Amino acid sequence: MNVRPAEASDMAALADIYGHHVLHGFGTFEEVPPSADELNQRREAIVARGLPYLLAQDQGKILGFAYAGPFRLRAAYRYAVEDSVYVAPDAQGRGVGRAVLSAVIAACETVNVRQMVAVIGDSANAGSIGLHTALGFTHRGSGLGLGYKHGRWVDIVWMQKALNGGTSRDPDAPGLALSGV
Repeated sequence: MNVRPAEASDMAALADIYGHHVLHGFGTFEEVPPSADELNQRREAIVARGLPYLLAQDQGKILGFAYAGPFRLRAAYRYAVEDSVYVAPDAQGRGVGRAVLSAVIAACETVNVRQMVAVIGDSANAGSIGLHTALGFTHRGSGLGLGYKHGRWVDIVWMQKALNGGTSRDPDAPGLALSGV
């Protein structure tokens, strides 16, 4: 399995993977699958901030992807990111999520991010919760019934992982360029 940066030419495959999760799962609270062009615009915004947007492939087939985006856009959050990871339905359970999310974590450490947050859709999402736990994330809480999708209320699970020493020392780099309202 090869993990590499996603490119514009990969977006149709990523849109198929993500679209499946939009239509059939609770890992995302989107209800209408975005187009490949929309996903590419999102990818470009992530990469423009110096953050990773990576995919895993094997023998030319894209199996999954993960990225880290700003946790929130206000400046004080400049050392925190939120991860997202999606694996093709036929590739689940094969280590794809671990490979691509591990690479995202490593890339975030190189840009001096201090905290990574996972906001996992559905408290019954054992795969994502297990993946994040295996990679050192700690459960920080749940939000009950924050989403309504596929005819039911859906929880979120908050998990967090400290990077680069976390809060053990003051920042030694400027962090992400953020300014939001």
